[in-house]
Amino acid sequence: MFKYLAIAALLFSAASQPSAIEQYKALRQQVRSARQAGGQSAYLRALLQSQELLHHAPAYVNATAQAYAAMGDSSHALASLNEFVALGQTDESLLNHQSQAFAQLQKTPEYQSILKHLAANNTPITHAELAFTLPDPGIVAEDIAYDPQSKSFLITSILEKKIIRVTLDGHATDFAQSPSQWPMLAVKADPARNLLWATEVALDNFTAVPKSDWGRSALLCFNLQSGAVLRRIEGPTHSALGDMVLAQNGDPILSDGAGGGIYRLHANTLQLINGADFISPQTPATLPGSNRIFVPDYLRGIAILDLKTSRVTWLNSEGKYALSGVDGLYCVGSSLFFTQNGTSPERVLRVQLDKTYTRIVAEEIIERATSTLGDPTHGVIVNDSLYYIANSGWSELDDRGDVKPGSHLTPAHIMRFKL
Repeated sequence: MFKYLAIAALLFSAASQPSAIEQYKALRQQVRSARQAGGQSAYLRALLQSQELLHHAPAYVNATAQAYAAMGDSSHALASLNEFVALGQTDESLLNHQSQAFAQLQKTPEYQSILKHLAANNTPITHAELAFTLPDPGIVAEDIAYDPQSKSFLITSILEKKIIRVTLDGHATDFAQSPSQWPMLAVKADPARNLLWATEVALDNFTAVPKSDWGRSALLCFNLQSGAVLRRIEGPTHSALGDMVLAQNGDPILSDGAGGGIYRLHANTLQLINGADFISPQTPATLPGSNRIFVPDYLRGIAILDLKTSRVTWLNSEGKYALSGVDGLYCVGSSLFFTQNGTSPERVLRVQLDKTYTRIVAEEIIERATSTLGDPTHGVIVNDSLYYIANSGWSELDDRGDVKPGSHLTPAHIMRFKL
């Protein structure tokens, strides 16, 4: 009983102050208003507040550097640019001399050094190998799970609204269709119970989804072998249940990338288990042997959520590691593996945590800036390897889910990195 009272108290406390989403929206409006009015001091102040809320997300560090430069504050502009570089980022407009944001600094040795580091951050790196290529370029692959019984992968499709089963040599067959004919996103296998959990999401503004369905989500449970639908649980109104992890007892834990909620399935109900800390939570990862999960927020970084108390703390990167833009997240021992498609360049990484699992102490790039990486989405740990989706196809779609003019879809790659 005391556990539920503690959770209720935390949720009430969170409700009494602006949520992270409300704070973010308010700051975005302040940034826009100050920029339109030409108020440089107000613009910089709003950017700094945004940077604090988002735990120094690289895009805001870069924007802050440009704001300092516009005000003639070269010292702070260079300091912010150096922070941006230290986060492993690059900026094509600066490398190609298309931006005049730092025109007054271009001839200084400090700025020339920064340009060299920006270029170095964009050099291709890969320590992974191609496992297989999906035969159908039109599926736009999103998430991937593994079934050890059949030694095959289950992969969700955005555009073809289904799950496919793929053998280790790349042979693909249809496993199940979305019951509602919506894009299929998250997928997780529970071989011990012969279950496959997945989500279908009526993505807002998608041409291929009826407008009357926009903003709806559902959790689906399939028989892992036959593909038969066993259960369907409708999600909260105006939700996008796009990512999922299974708790140690098999309960699905889902993140709502649109509404900021983390939900756990209890009986036939999806129960909210967090406060108002998240803006756009992505794939959670369990910390084995504990009641904690890691939750990547696409804008704020990686959080640690206590499942007993709903308390949220944020992984300490000490300003050295970029943690925004994370889509898929996976925990093995004291290492976190993640796909990062919201940074420049897009990357697949492993970071090492300290003994408390609260601070990053080292980083290893698995893949970065290769010609075949495209938009990496999700992965799965199989025995001693991380398998992840590269060249998913998302980069070729516009905001309505249609292929961009002049673009075309190419087959997704499933990459393998040996742990």
